[in-house]
Amino acid sequence: RRQIFEPYICVNIALTVVLLFVFFYSALFSPEKDNYPVVCIHERLTGEPCASCGLSHAFSLILQGRISEAYRWNNNAMRVFIFFAAQLIMRIVFSVFYLRHPETVRQLIVYDIVVSSTIFLIAFMPFIKWILRFL
Repeated sequence: RRQIFEPYICVNIALTVVLLFVFFYSALFSPEKDNYPVVCIHERLTGEPCASCGLSHAFSLILQGRISEAYRWNNNAMRVFIFFAAQLIMRIVFSVFYLRHPETVRQLIVYDIVVSSTIFLIAFMPFIKWILRFL
């Protein structure tokens, strides 16, 4: 029988905590108050916005259901938000499945890697392209 302290489960628990923190951060801080404690280092150093500028504001607006406003802050925010939401669900569902169906662990991990990698590339391709322009 699989245990909760196996590496796959520990990684999923850690990722779940990080993702919950991202959503909590987005819900806690407000675009109206502009009280986000984390600022863009790139913009502060160069004076120019980076590809991720406005993500915190946009995530907060998405959680409030203000999608069109979120796009104005960062037009890639929705795809990243959906990636994070999908990962949160996948970490929980895959962990439960991993513990309850040990006979499919190998296939589950392969499926997890393929799906997670694919949706990561879809969500973050604009950011990857932005970074590659500096190389």
